[in-house]
Amino acid sequence: MVMFAVVALILLFGLMSREHRAMITLPEPTGHFAVGRTTYTWVNHAQMDELAPPGTPRELLVWIWYPAGTTPSAKPAEYLPAPWRAADAQYSGVLMSEFLTRDLSLVRAHSRSDPDLSPEQRSYPVVILRAGGGALTTDYTTLAEDLTSHGYVVVGFDAPYRTSFVVFPDNRVVTRAPANDPENLSAEEANRLINRLLPMWTTDTKFLVSQLQQLNAADPSGKFVGRLDMQRLGMFGHSFGGATTLQFCHDDIRCKAGIDLDGAPYGSVVQEGLQQPFMFIFSDHSRELLDPAAKQILADFQSIYSHFPNGRFIVTIRGAHHFSFTDQSLLKSGLLMKVLTSVGGFGKLDARRGLGISATYVHTFFDVYLNGAPSTLLTGVSAQYPEVQFESH
Repeated sequence: MVMFAVVALILLFGLMSREHRAMITLPEPTGHFAVGRTTYTWVNHAQMDELAPPGTPRELLVWIWYPAGTTPSAKPAEYLPAPWRAADAQYSGVLMSEFLTRDLSLVRAHSRSDPDLSPEQRSYPVVILRAGGGALTTDYTTLAEDLTSHGYVVVGFDAPYRTSFVVFPDNRVVTRAPANDPENLSAEEANRLINRLLPMWTTDTKFLVSQLQQLNAADPSGKFVGRLDMQRLGMFGHSFGGATTLQFCHDDIRCKAGIDLDGAPYGSVVQEGLQQPFMFIFSDHSRELLDPAAKQILADFQSIYSHFPNGRFIVTIRGAHHFSFTDQSLLKSGLLMKVLTSVGGFGKLDARRGLGISATYVHTFFDVYLNGAPSTLLTGVSAQYPEVQFESH
């Protein structure tokens, strides 16, 4: 039995290593625009970072996906740049980076590096993307590229001391301390930390939007001057990024519409609700409905929902799990995902199918509320996917 177990383990790691070295391409964007990607580093000198050494200003590493024109010299953008891959390997450890996750140098996205902005439209609506917890913004490349291909500028950011790690152009690597990760804490301690982190995340978002307004007025490169329609600003986020989206749209009237992807709500929005159109997209939580914590989260959602005027939507994707909204559902070992599915009752929805459903609802919702498309489009989308339970009010 011991020998059998050893042989099985060796075989398993051999298969994982082989899978790790195989090339993989992300789902194709469904819109007609080509996709460009660029980055900026913005420092908020007016606000010190409460999680950093004293006197350290807030800083953001910003990723921008945008509708691209034809620039012959523009090269394909790496899914994750090499310095980030090196930091990821060190942060994640050998087991995770070499066996349980694909080789990120072999992941093919659909963006080009720094091409010109497409001349097809005078300006484009802007949608903020906020990653969940310590996740990287690039973990949501599939959703960002698809939304961009439909004519949106998508802007995400990684924040030092809040994102698991951030690599700056000068090769500085800033990691998140374990004490600032709610997953390392008891439920009570985690709740206190989350309520401390939420204002930081929302103020980071406010600073980002203000910087985008300045970029639209006077981009040093000239690329974005007058091309960002900041009057049509939306936001979506996953997990704690979804909670941030809820609170930011509550706090800031510049937000015209938002989407929460499987994020539990926190902050004053729970009691006060929202004025903007909003969509919740949930994974399959049917196994958790009897859990006391889940009951409280459900009650918080009901409180928010009851304070909405119009434009309220709930989408539940049966068979989806919490990471069905991220590229990680594709990039983690397929063998590992099968084990979790069979042993732990993890979501059984195919990874590409889950990303396709999410991407379709995200761009259709913003088409309706930022681009003036008929609201009946959302009802039509639900008819394409039998896995989806769709409610609207």
